[in-house]
Amino acid sequence: MDLTCYLHPSWTPRLRPASSKREWMDATPESYAYRCLPLAIANAHGWEIGSPCAFRARWHGGVSPDAVELEIDADVDVANRPVSLFGSGTITFHVEGLFRTSPGWNLWVGGPPNAAKDGLAALNGVIETDWSPYTFTMNWRFTRVGEWVSFAEDEPFCFLFPVQRGVLEAIKPVVRPLSEAPELESAFSAWSASRDAFQEHVSRTRPTAPADKWQKLYYRGVQPDGRPGPADHEAKLRLPPFDKVPAPRCPVRHGGDGRPRPAALRLSAEARDPDLLAFHLSASRRARVTAALSGKADDARLIARRRWLARVAERQRAISPAQREIARLRDLPTAVFRDAFYVPGEPVIVEGVAADWPAVRDWSPAGLVAKVGSAEVTFQGDRETAADFELSKDRHTRTMPFDRFIERATGKDGNDVYITAYNNGANQRAFAPLLEDLRQLPYLDGPEGMLWVGPSGTFTPLHHDLTNNLLVQVTGTKRLHLLPPSETASLANRRHVFSDVHDIEDPERLALYPAAAEARRYVVDLRPGDALFIPVGWWHQVRSLSFSVTLTYTNFLWPNDAYADFPQDGSW
Repeated sequence: MDLTCYLHPSWTPRLRPASSKREWMDATPESYAYRCLPLAIANAHGWEIGSPCAFRARWHGGVSPDAVELEIDADVDVANRPVSLFGSGTITFHVEGLFRTSPGWNLWVGGPPNAAKDGLAALNGVIETDWSPYTFTMNWRFTRVGEWVSFAEDEPFCFLFPVQRGVLEAIKPVVRPLSEAPELESAFSAWSASRDAFQEHVSRTRPTAPADKWQKLYYRGVQPDGRPGPADHEAKLRLPPFDKVPAPRCPVRHGGDGRPRPAALRLSAEARDPDLLAFHLSASRRARVTAALSGKADDARLIARRRWLARVAERQRAISPAQREIARLRDLPTAVFRDAFYVPGEPVIVEGVAADWPAVRDWSPAGLVAKVGSAEVTFQGDRETAADFELSKDRHTRTMPFDRFIERATGKDGNDVYITAYNNGANQRAFAPLLEDLRQLPYLDGPEGMLWVGPSGTFTPLHHDLTNNLLVQVTGTKRLHLLPPSETASLANRRHVFSDVHDIEDPERLALYPAAAEARRYVVDLRPGDALFIPVGWWHQVRSLSFSVTLTYTNFLWPNDAYADFPQDGSW
């Protein structure tokens, strides 16, 4: 099924895969709302469009369009503003995009699931997008008179996913006694008994670890007797993004009172040269630039103090011999992992945590081909032709049958073919047969991870991630160099999360960046069955020492959303 969004030259929709996260779910004790897998799947079951600007609105109770009052920042283009168009207490967003689906497929359009907005309700619709040459609007209706309702910039206002036309009418719904399905009745009875026993156990023992407080049978996709459920069970959705979505035009943020305000101007140290700014910026923005430059001395002082704090932290660490290597532990309890490593942001190697997985036993190159066969997979190719291969992943995206990929990955060493976590969304269907070989880890809310498969010699350059990661080594060995966040000032971090040092083992690069050569670092060889926890912000580079299969997990039992407010390069 194809889903295409055609754009007029002036359209810049904030179109992306929907997030499974909800603030109210994060706020539940121990984030327990995410234990309800149907909720999390519904949250991510489509694509969303973010509001092009911040605004607030209220309804005065009338039926005419002017009965709705909107307050929007004056800098926002008219084309980007929501409007009161139809009356009867509604506000309307113009959807910038002409969507096209395959023949026989409609588009369900509405508000984001499980994201209720007090005082305002989304109006849902189903559109025949396989033939219609018409755009559509997204409408919300007030449920309360006289109260302000706000949208933040980039807050989702529209949620959409394809549905096949004619399927519902073809369904023959019936009601039958459960006794007519003896196998189902038996499984239900077994589950009901096990649930009662589990709840009694929880009431009696009062476990402290969140993972020990719920049964997880449906979440893991297993039968009440422990047998695997369907191979295509989904514990997480990772939908592919629309390609080539243009950058948004509307830099607006909320002020402290909830009203929209122009976004604050932020300048990197490298971008503070007035002549350079005058060359790049229009006259209409120079007043804001000048105001930002007036804080240059304060910013320099702040940078110097942050570097001083980093040096102090390094001197403190040097006092203790225990800080000279990464801890290696076996049978690490969930509460200890949380309190001693996850919360303070300290890496740890958990030895043997996956040693009994069928994946560790069976995922040789031949074993992988036996399960996946010739299914088409997406991978990163021709990486050795470009120094910036990690910054330009889309340019290196390739496809081929999996058995042919394995032939290339085992034919010679090198960095030229590599299935990476970036390819995970495109490969979910092909790799579904592998899920039965994974097992639940105590620190995570599901067994499904992001797969890395490649030959000896694959290399991921020096960078840090915007989430906490757990790397589980399944096949082969990988060597990682890790450096703490306090060494950031020594690592020439000028582009996003990457270091210009690139390879901390390369003498030529270290000659160019002598501060990196002096930075504190750890070397870890990760072997099958072992896991490495890499906290958010820790720098690392990864090199395969043999044919290697690795899984990366980010779905921890605790909040893991540092990426949400990461300051982007060149953002204003």
